[in-house]
Amino acid sequence: MATAAAASASEAEAEPKAGPKAEGEEAEAKEARTRRKVLSRAVAAATYKTVGPEWDQQEEGVSESDGDEEYAMASSAESSPGEYEWEYDEEEKNQLEIERLEEQLSINVYDYNCHVDLIRLLRLEGELTKVRMARQKMSEIFPLTEELWLEWLHDEISMALDGLDREHVYDLFEKAVKDYICPNIWLEYGQYSVGGIGQKGGLEKVRSVFERALSSVGLHMTKGLAIWEAYREFESAIVEAARLEKVHSLFRRQLAIPLYDMEATFAEYEEWSEDPIPESVIQNYNKALQQLEKYKPYEETLLQAEAPRLAEYQAYIDFEMKIGDPARIQLIFERALVENCLVPDLWIRYSQYLDRQLKVKDLVLSVHSRAVRNCPWTVALWSRYLLAMERHGVDHRVISVTFEKALSAGFIQATDYVEIWQAYLDYLRRRVDFKQDSSKELEELRSAFARALEYLKQEVEERFSESGDPSCLIMQNWARIEARLCNNMQKARELWDSIMTKGNAKYANMWLEYYNLERAHGDTQHCRKALHRAVQCTSDYPEHVCEVLLTMERTEGTLEDWDIAVQKTETRLARVNEQRIKAAEKEAALAQQEEEKVEQRKRARAEKKALKKKKKTRGSDKSKADEDDEKEWGDDEEEQPSKRRRVENSVPPTGEAELGPEADPGLSGSSAPAAAEPPSEQKEQRAATRRRDVPRVLHDSSKDGVTVFVSNLPYGLQEPAATLRPLFEACGDVVEVRPIYSNRGDFRGYCYVEFKEEAVALRALELDRQTVEGRPMFVSPCVDKSKNPDFKVFRYSTALEKHKLFVSGLPFSCTKEELEEICKAHGTVKDIRLVTNRAGKPKGLAYVEYENESQASQAVLKMDGMTIKENVIKVAISNPPQRKAPEKPEARKAPGGAMVPRQIYGARGKGRTQLSLLPRALQRPSATAAQAENGPAPPPAATEVPKMSNADFAKLLLRK
Repeated sequence: MATAAAASASEAEAEPKAGPKAEGEEAEAKEARTRRKVLSRAVAAATYKTVGPEWDQQEEGVSESDGDEEYAMASSAESSPGEYEWEYDEEEKNQLEIERLEEQLSINVYDYNCHVDLIRLLRLEGELTKVRMARQKMSEIFPLTEELWLEWLHDEISMALDGLDREHVYDLFEKAVKDYICPNIWLEYGQYSVGGIGQKGGLEKVRSVFERALSSVGLHMTKGLAIWEAYREFESAIVEAARLEKVHSLFRRQLAIPLYDMEATFAEYEEWSEDPIPESVIQNYNKALQQLEKYKPYEETLLQAEAPRLAEYQAYIDFEMKIGDPARIQLIFERALVENCLVPDLWIRYSQYLDRQLKVKDLVLSVHSRAVRNCPWTVALWSRYLLAMERHGVDHRVISVTFEKALSAGFIQATDYVEIWQAYLDYLRRRVDFKQDSSKELEELRSAFARALEYLKQEVEERFSESGDPSCLIMQNWARIEARLCNNMQKARELWDSIMTKGNAKYANMWLEYYNLERAHGDTQHCRKALHRAVQCTSDYPEHVCEVLLTMERTEGTLEDWDIAVQKTETRLARVNEQRIKAAEKEAALAQQEEEKVEQRKRARAEKKALKKKKKTRGSDKSKADEDDEKEWGDDEEEQPSKRRRVENSVPPTGEAELGPEADPGLSGSSAPAAAEPPSEQKEQRAATRRRDVPRVLHDSSKDGVTVFVSNLPYGLQEPAATLRPLFEACGDVVEVRPIYSNRGDFRGYCYVEFKEEAVALRALELDRQTVEGRPMFVSPCVDKSKNPDFKVFRYSTALEKHKLFVSGLPFSCTKEELEEICKAHGTVKDIRLVTNRAGKPKGLAYVEYENESQASQAVLKMDGMTIKENVIKVAISNPPQRKAPEKPEARKAPGGAMVPRQIYGARGKGRTQLSLLPRALQRPSATAAQAENGPAPPPAATEVPKMSNADFAKLLLRK
C-alpha cells in the first residue's frame, strides 16, 4: 500500500515539470505537497473499496466524495494557484509544527502530549509511513489509551490487502489488549478475525479470540454483554446440527454470570431453544440474579460519578476483596486502572495482591511491567518489579536491563535513586555464593557497589545538589558484607574511613556502628582505636562515646589503657563544656543586644507620642488661668486613658452629655462655640455616637456549627455588615452579621456571620481569600480554641505533594493568568495559587498543581531557572519544611545540658507594672529562688567548670 502511494506521488510530482512553470519554485513545492496529500487520501479511499464494509469511513475520515473533491482541487491547482493560498499556509504551518515536535521528542522522549500531537498532525497530513513509525515509537515507551489504539487499528485495517498485512494487524491487536482492559478493542478484534474465517485455521482463530475476550472482559457487568452476544451471533451464523450444543453452552455460561439485562438474555434463550431449559440452568440463573442485586449499588455509583471515580472504584475493590473471587478482583482492578492509570498507589495495591495471592508468573510480571510504564517516576513500582522478576526466576540479563531502564526513568527525589540502587544491590547479593572465596557474581556485586557510589556522586548530586544518602547507607551495607560474609575487615575499614570523611564523624551513632562491626568481626586493638577517634570527633553525644570507651577498658583493658582512657575522656568533656559555655555567652550577648534594640524602639515611640501630644495642645492665646480652670473641671486631654476606657462602654446621662466645660461661659471664661472643639474631642464624640448606635453583642458558642469567623478585613470598612451580607447571602440564608468593635468604637477587622443551616456555613468556607476592598478576607470555622487547642485553620497540605510545584522568585507584577500560560505548556494545570501577605500583596511565590506527578516532574526540569520579566525563578516539588514545635515556657535546655528555668510572665507579658507588692524588709530568700536567680544547678563534681559571675548568669537568663 505504501509502495502504491509512493508511486502515485512520484507520478504527481512529474506532471508539473512537463507543463508551464508556476509563479516560482516555492509555489511549485507547495503544489507538490498538496498533490501528495491528496493522492495518499485517495489511496486510502481505494483501500476502503477493496476491504469492504469492515471499515467505517466516518471514523477514518475518508469518503468517495471527499476523494473526488480533492482530485478536482489538485487538477485545478495549476490553473489558479492563488485560490488555495490558505490551504498552503495551513499545510506549511503543520509541517513546521511537525518539525518542532520531532525536535522536542529528540530532547525528551518521555513527553506524552508531544507524541499525541505529532501523531495527530502526521495523520492529518497523510504521512502514512511517518505516522506508523511515530505510533510504534510511542507504544514502546507508553501504554496507549483505547482511543489511540482504535484509531491506529482502523488505519492499519484500511491498508491491509493480503495475508501478511492481516498478520500485522493481528500483532497490533495482541499488543492493544495487553495495555488496558478494553471491551471495545476485544470486540473489534473478534469482528476483524471473522473476516479471515476463509483462511486456513480461520474458524479456530475466531473462537480463540472470543474465548480469550470472555476470560478477560466476560465478567464486565455493563460492557461484557456485547462480547457474549457477538460470540453467540457468530456461532449461530455458522450453526450446524453438530454445533447446536455450542450455542446452548454459550447461553448457559452467560446466564450463570451476573450481567445487566440478564432477563432479556433468558427470554431470548427460551425463545431460541426448542427444548425446555434444564433446572440446573434456571438455578444458576437465579443465583446470578441474586449476585447482580449485590453488585448493582456499586455499578450504579460508578455510572453516576464523574471520571476518574477513584473513590468509587476503591470501595468496589474493597467489596470484591471481601468476597474473594480472584477473577472478579482482577477485573475490578483493571477497570479502575483504565481511568486511574497514573495513580501509583492503585498499581501497588494491585501488584501486591497478585504477588501474595495469585502468584501466576505471566500475569504478575505483565502487571508490574504495565505499572512502571504508566508511572515510571515511582521508585516503589520499580523496586517491586525487580523483586517480582527475581521471585519468578527471570533471567539475570533481563533484570539488569530493567534496572537500567529504572535509572533513566527520571525520579523526583535523590532518595529515590538510593532506594532503587539498594533494591538492585540486594538482588545481586542474593546471587552470590559466599562459601567460595571468589566468584563471578561476587565481582559483579563489588563492581555494582562501586558504580552505585560513583553514580550517586556524579549524576544525582549534579541534578539535586544532594547525594540522597547522607548517612552512606549503601557504603555501610557494603562494609557489612565485606566484614561478615567475605571476612575482609581491611576493605570494611577502608569503607568506614570513607564514610567518616563524608561529614559523619561528628555523630556518635556512626562511631558506635563502626565499633560494633569491629567488635563482632575485628579485634580489640581496632575497637580501641575506633573509640579513641570517636572521643575526639563526636560533637552531638560525646558523653555516650566516652562511657562506651571506659566500659570497654574496664572489662578488657590494662591499667595503662584505663589511665589513658580516663585522661582523654576528661580532657574532651572539659573542652566540650567550655565550648558550650562560650556558645551560651555568645547567644546571651546577642539576646542582650536584641533587648537593647527593643528598648530603644520603645523610647523612640514614647518620644514620638509625646511630641504628637505636645502639638495637640491648645493655642498659646489661652491664659494660664483658663488652662487651670479647664483642668479643674477635667479636661478630656488630661484624662487618664485607663479611666476613659472604663467609662466608654456606658452611655452618659442626657444632662451630662449636653453639659460640658465649654457649655457655661461663666465657668471657663470662654464663649467659644461647640464647633471650635479640638479634633481629638470631635473624634471622641463620633466614637461615643458610634458606641451608642452599635450595641455590644457577645458571641454565642452554642451556634458555632452555623457560624463562620471572618477576619483580615480592612479596618477602614465603613459598614461591615452591609458590605459582607450580599457576599454570604450567595451561599444561603444569613441570620446575622456581627462586626466586632473596640472600646473606642473602631472596627477591629473581624466579625461573625451566622446562618440558618450548617450546610450553608460549610459552603461559606469556600469564600476564603476572596478580596474585600483590595484585601483578602479569611473565612474559617468558628471553633473555641480554648477547648480545641490543636485546631488548625490552614487548609493547604504541608506534606510532600509530588504533583504540585513550588515556584519562588516571581516578579510581583506576575498575574495568575500569565503564570498559567507558562505552566500549561508542560502539562494540564489544575490549579494555581499565588501567595500573598495579609494585605493581599504578592510575595513572589506560587503553588502550581498539575494533573499528575509525571507532568510536575517534567515542568521542574523545564521551568527551573527560567527568566520571567527579568526575574530568575526557582521551581521545585512542593515539600514544605516541618514546623518546629514551640518551646515549653516552663523550662528550656541550656547549652551545657542543665535545665534552666525560664521566667514566667503574667497574662500581660513582661510589663512595667509587674512589680512585687511585698516590702523588701519582709522578703525572705528561699533556696529555689536563689537558684533561679543565680543560674542553673552546679555541674557534677567530676567536671571542672570555670567560675562565672552573677553578671554572666544574668546574661544567660536574658536569653529568650
